[in-house]
Amino acid sequence: MYREQILEHWRSPQNFGKLTAPTHEAFENNPLCGDEIGMQLNIKNGAVEGVRFYGAGCAISMAATSMLTEVVQGKKIEELKKIKKEDIFNLLGVMPSPSRVKCALLGWSVLQSAITR
Repeated sequence: MYREQILEHWRSPQNFGKLTAPTHEAFENNPLCGDEIGMQLNIKNGAVEGVRFYGAGCAISMAATSMLTEVVQGKKIEELKKIKKEDIFNLLGVMPSPSRVKCALLGWSVLQSAITR
């Protein structure tokens, strides 16, 4: 069941694309496997009004970022700063192998970079 959810988010990622005029943005890559993820946010009154991500990567990185964008929408910045690595693994429903942990956390890392700039 969880693996199918990962494949669905990889095949049809949610919130994929770019915003017209983002207020916050960050981009990172994983040189070990070539994943590249950027995230754009529109933040107004301390809360996320819009979120999109772009880039290319493996099924784990794309699915984890897609799932994360669904969680991010409408949240206050202070709530987003409290998201932990374990929360991303819970979204995925599986603990990635050690070689895939960085893939799973790339979108989370990009989000944290975007909201702290």
